[in-house]
Amino acid sequence: MVRKNRITMVVTNMKELCEYNRQKKLARKAQHVEIIKIYGECKGMGDKRYTIPQKSSFPKQYKAAFNKIWR
Repeated sequence: MVRKNRITMVVTNMKELCEYNRQKKLARKAQHVEIIKIYGECKGMGDKRYTIPQKSSFPKQYKAAFNKIWR
């Protein structure tokens, strides 16, 4: 995406601010709709990226056989 130069707007009253905000929302919505038309809707990543094998061997210092309880 190419970003255009940002223009700062000076508002003097609340009506101008509300109108500016409404125009920004409409522009953002239009840009989002165009991106959806090109790339499609957003999708979840799924479980493939999260199925990582867990650590199966734990340190021996915490097991009862290697603890002072059996000495």
